[in-house]
Amino acid sequence: MQEIFAGLPWWVKWIAVPIIALFVFGSLIATVVTIVIGLLFKLLIFVALVGGLIYIVRKFMSGSSSRSDW
Repeated sequence: MQEIFAGLPWWVKWIAVPIIALFVFGSLIATVVTIVIGLLFKLLIFVALVGGLIYIVRKFMSGSSSRSDW
């Protein structure tokens, strides 16, 4: 691979090839980024809901600590 790029100008290696790669694989890259961001968002919502549930349960349990009928 290095022999192929050795005789080419710098702008082909650093500008033209990445632009062609983005053109060919752009939708794939966008799909992967969208999936990763969606998963991170769902993970953040999950953590917030579990944290809220733990907070509510601890607050309820500390308020009803005198009752032991549970």
